Amino acid sequence: MENESTVDRGHHRDEKQPLNPAIHGAIDLLAGSAGGTANVLVGQPLDTIKVKMQTFPHLYKNTMICFKQTLLKEGVRKGLYAGTLPALLANVAENSVLFCAYGFCQKIVQFATKKDSCNALENATAGFLAAFFSSFTLCPTELIKCKLQALRETGKGSIGAFELTRNILKSEGIPGLFRGLTSTMAREMPGYFFFFGGYEYTKSAMIKYGGQSEELGLMKTTIAGGIGGICLWTSIFPFDVVKSRIQIQSSQESMNKVLLTILRQEGIKGLYNGLTPTLLRTFPSTGALFVAYEYSKLYMTKALLD
Repeated sequence: MENESTVDRGHHRDEKQPLNPAIHGAIDLLAGSAGGTANVLVGQPLDTIKVKMQTFPHLYKNTMICFKQTLLKEGVRKGLYAGTLPALLANVAENSVLFCAYGFCQKIVQFATKKDSCNALENATAGFLAAFFSSFTLCPTELIKCKLQALRETGKGSIGAFELTRNILKSEGIPGLFRGLTSTMAREMPGYFFFFGGYEYTKSAMIKYGGQSEELGLMKTTIAGGIGGICLWTSIFPFDVVKSRIQIQSSQESMNKVLLTILRQEGIKGLYNGLTPTLLRTFPSTGALFVAYEYSKLYMTKALLD
């Protein structure tokens, strides 16, 4: 059974009163922002632990040790929720652009396949293409977030997001904010292929024959979103490790060189440092992302059509 495309779901009265494509884009933009906000609020503490373990594997043997030391030495606000502001900016920017581009790329895929809707594989392809655009919005804010999360370990003391951004611009210029862009794209594009593919496939498997996607309900939407998130992170985690190292260390080495250095010095295991807190974070945070996205989109669409 083919899964109904994200662009078309939630407004089945389009046949009578079609919405302008620009309005569709604006709805995806706003719904993506809501999803990005939910994602950060739920998942930020474990994201902090992930970044610390990725970048300083010699300091933390496991997730629990890293969590306890961060909580005891830095507290909740300055420790577990360090970098929340740039994380919010990053996720709102990324997800608003991502979901807006996703809807647009679905239309491209539909045009290429001469179909009116996308199945899971075609949605995955649309997600792959959409991630190219979202990478440019994500990279600068992700860089600031990672540096703030690792302030204690890098010995940079206490510094805010705006001051840190100003320092990077002063010392490295605009290119300094895009350190790690290549590894970000290497992470995002295949990652979102599996992200949207996993989400749409799981969702289609749970929809009863002849049913519509808005009938899925809160719990099943959360489950489908969580599975999509797990598909994303398990597929691209080594590139995320490389990205974090490049950004926190302000490295000018290529992605491939950093990757090979980690392999030589730490082995395959080094490319998966921080995977445990990532997977623990992903299911609830990505589930919250899709619930916020789907329901806010459905509400806005119905409000415009009523």
